[in-house]
Amino acid sequence: MHCAEHFLPNRRAFLSYSAGNLGGLALAHLLNQERASAAPLGSSSSPLALGTHHPARADAVISLFQHGGPSQMDLFDPKPELTKYDGKPYEGDLEIHFPGQKGNLLASPFKFEPRGESGIELSDLLPHTATIVDDLTLIRSVTTESVDHESALRLIHSGKFQAGYPTWGSWVTYGLGTVNQNLPAYVVLTDPGGMPVDSVRNWTAGWLPAAYQGTAFRPGATPVPNLATPAGITPGARARQLELLESLNKTHLRSYPNNTELAARINNFEIAARMQATVPEALDLSQETEATKSMYGLDNPATAEYGTRCLIARRLVERGVRFVQLFLAGQPWDTHSNNAATLKSLCARSDQPSAALVRDLKQRGLLDRTIVMWGGEFGRLPVSQGKDGRDHNRHANSLWLAGGGFKAGYCHGQTDDFSYKAVQDVVTVHDLHATLLHALGLDHKKLTYPHDGLPGSLTDIAITKAELEPRLLR
Repeated sequence: MHCAEHFLPNRRAFLSYSAGNLGGLALAHLLNQERASAAPLGSSSSPLALGTHHPARADAVISLFQHGGPSQMDLFDPKPELTKYDGKPYEGDLEIHFPGQKGNLLASPFKFEPRGESGIELSDLLPHTATIVDDLTLIRSVTTESVDHESALRLIHSGKFQAGYPTWGSWVTYGLGTVNQNLPAYVVLTDPGGMPVDSVRNWTAGWLPAAYQGTAFRPGATPVPNLATPAGITPGARARQLELLESLNKTHLRSYPNNTELAARINNFEIAARMQATVPEALDLSQETEATKSMYGLDNPATAEYGTRCLIARRLVERGVRFVQLFLAGQPWDTHSNNAATLKSLCARSDQPSAALVRDLKQRGLLDRTIVMWGGEFGRLPVSQGKDGRDHNRHANSLWLAGGGFKAGYCHGQTDDFSYKAVQDVVTVHDLHATLLHALGLDHKKLTYPHDGLPGSLTDIAITKAELEPRLLR
């Protein structure tokens, strides 16, 4: 019996024949959960990280993604001419997503003032962001290629119109790997109100090995499903269960050595065992001082929820998580109506926690190595939609970056008099991706993975002509 292991049943057979098929049902449930949220690499069964191509300025990212398209001329891009010609027809061609609802020029009702020593003008909707403006790189000239939410989301996350391509968080973890073997490298903090538009495709690994997909931490008492040991199982019994499962998994994997999804599933179960101790500790905000919790707005009902997730993001990066993303339910910044009122509400929710995150990272010495990014998939139009809304705009968008080697107190790019088009120092989403990867020590032209017989990449430079924007970096 020199090859006794060949006579062992596979995992499904073993579990199907055990406990009246209850084992098979349990495994099917676990695998179904994993398909929806595969954990990134963390053991030798996962693909190896490539490593950096050049010295890195940063080694971690926190993305505060704002679904729907924040209105740049109401937040970041002051336009006196828009105020001067408020209510007048726009003279010229406009690309309108909903042409039947096009109105006249719509001035921002919010006041802009120079902020900080840099003198960057911000809206009075952002009093807390104003206090960190000297730590920010504000880009007013971002452009994209679609005014449709889903395709614009795919562009800013994966660089492609089509679904099924790896997101930039997956590319980062593929390139850099993991730091903490007991936590996922790529964590997504979802909104208690529900999933964002385009759902899990916002953090998919696409055709990269499944190990690099984002792991969603849900709000509430059980952030990671099926993580806790069932009641009544002693530590000794649990250890023996895991030893048996590990043996079965490794035997099964030897029969399918090229199955990356299988390797990722096995890795998921292994990291889940280690996460049983590390996740509760990472999410335990009782360890934070009252002053810290107040800084994030946890004592204010308007900011408590978003502030909690921003604080958790800092704790995760502090513990070696490579990439953390916060998403909002639906697409709340999509202000086709009630633009001003909606912006007030959203800024009241997110402004203080976002600024607190940057301030907290800085005071802990983490900002230099962490990129914080705030922005959405596109901007808004300078004309009204209906009475008081704004339509989509792919030609001008504003977002900000902090830390990670980006220039502090720097404003880049310019739009026309009405913030319809970026006209100076334009930064495409592909240029943005190339620059972000560069700050992380990754060359967008060299960070590739075989796909359909070609070296697939985030920027796909032969098509997008993506270029690094060095002026954004220190």
